[in-house]
Amino acid sequence: MLVGAFAALVVCGVQPAFGQRPAKNDTVKVSIKKLIPPLNTPFNDYAPVVSADGSTLLFTSNRPATERDIAKGRVGKESIYEVTVDAKKKWSAPKLLGPAVNAPGRNNSAIAISPDGQRMLVYRDDDDGNGNIFESVLKGTEWSALNEFPEPINSDEHESSACYSLDGRTVYFVSDRKGGHGGKDIWSAARTDKGKWGALTNLGPTINTAEDEQGIFLHADGHTLYFSSKGHESTGGYDLFVSTFSNDKWSTPRNLGAPLNTPGDDLYLVILADGRTAYMSSERSGGLGAKDIYEVKFTPIAGRKTQDPLLTVLKGSVIDEETKVPLECNIEITDNATNTSFSKQRSNSSTGNFLLSLPSGKNYGISVSAPGYLFHSENFELTDTASYKEVVKVIEMKKLKAGKRVVLNNVFYDFDKATLRPESTKELDALAELLKANPTLRFELGSHTDDKGADDYNRKLSEARAASVVVYLVGKGIAQDRLVAKGYGESAPVATNETEEGRQQNRRTEFKVLE
Repeated sequence: MLVGAFAALVVCGVQPAFGQRPAKNDTVKVSIKKLIPPLNTPFNDYAPVVSADGSTLLFTSNRPATERDIAKGRVGKESIYEVTVDAKKKWSAPKLLGPAVNAPGRNNSAIAISPDGQRMLVYRDDDDGNGNIFESVLKGTEWSALNEFPEPINSDEHESSACYSLDGRTVYFVSDRKGGHGGKDIWSAARTDKGKWGALTNLGPTINTAEDEQGIFLHADGHTLYFSSKGHESTGGYDLFVSTFSNDKWSTPRNLGAPLNTPGDDLYLVILADGRTAYMSSERSGGLGAKDIYEVKFTPIAGRKTQDPLLTVLKGSVIDEETKVPLECNIEITDNATNTSFSKQRSNSSTGNFLLSLPSGKNYGISVSAPGYLFHSENFELTDTASYKEVVKVIEMKKLKAGKRVVLNNVFYDFDKATLRPESTKELDALAELLKANPTLRFELGSHTDDKGADDYNRKLSEARAASVVVYLVGKGIAQDRLVAKGYGESAPVATNETEEGRQQNRRTEFKVLE
């Protein structure tokens, strides 16, 4: 539907669908409302950042925070507050984050949150009137002490705004360092395979102007960038703009127009993954303070076709199958077509919660692992036209002990053959590592089919497929006597064979602990 609906707004207050240019037949109506107290106050409240699903929002305020400032009702230092939304879509009371994040005597501002809500980027000023970018990680329910980014992201100049790329390997940030096109420019730095930050890049004159750029946000689709600028023929102070990355370059920024942009400063636009809700800071008439936080809603106009974001959100929690206790697990997303890692993250250590953003157009393998457990895998093959969808799952991890089995959802064969397809190797390599880490255990590789075809044929095909997995693992150094290949044919279905979805579930390879 809409992330790109912001791409162009017309003065009458309706906008085109996501990623499309203005047209007479606009498809979506936009409404903007000021958040009520205590989110907004007579002081400055601004710079909202939000998780992709909208469950957590952090913002910056200079409302009184210390006992002395509260007693005198005077402006405080910039501090970071957190609110969460409940099942009824009601915001909690703002919670002032602790001194690990809000350093006393400093201006502290939340400037980004990762799509999964587990990492936060923070601006903190210094004695020279400049400031740098830091990172905090959500440890259970508490944000960790800040870790300052090294050069080349931080410098002796002023770094004021930043955001993550979807895979976490790139950070986009604003700096007024030398070598740019104006005052404050947008730059990026990529992390190398060894974890070092390098490859500093200015986003160039298409994005940056002789004026200041500020307030950057990259949507969960991974390629739509929102930012504010005093250039690009801004109509008043900072205006909001959008650009998309395609064919290795950024498109010419488009002014989002009224009613988002006003004669005052309009900054820090952040958008949920579904494209229907956004938050922003604005200095417009009717506010409680000079700067306030506003919620933006986009409503499709009946009878007019809209384009949803090309994105799937997978969210939920990871728990122990037997105890139901939340687990902190490693989660790796793989691009199956290239057998390369797309991104890595961890489920929350207190809640087991996770949130993954999967842009359309790829075949994703998802692996969840933890010491002492069989890994869990999921497969999402998303066409390049797959529109927005939210999938909620509770993943139950099985202890690594006799009798436990899991489905290898990212093991694939050529049609009607036992030949392993190349996109299977990432999951099979992970399986080999699990076997090496548990050298005393024996395992069964079992293959299953649906009920299409003759029983005997299906049994022989499944036996050959199970054997091909064993051959692969032996080639990775696993002893033959630790592995048993078994073909079940159509004898052990887990779903109906009356539907294609059910037959697909029945066509599977399983991994079972024998002893």
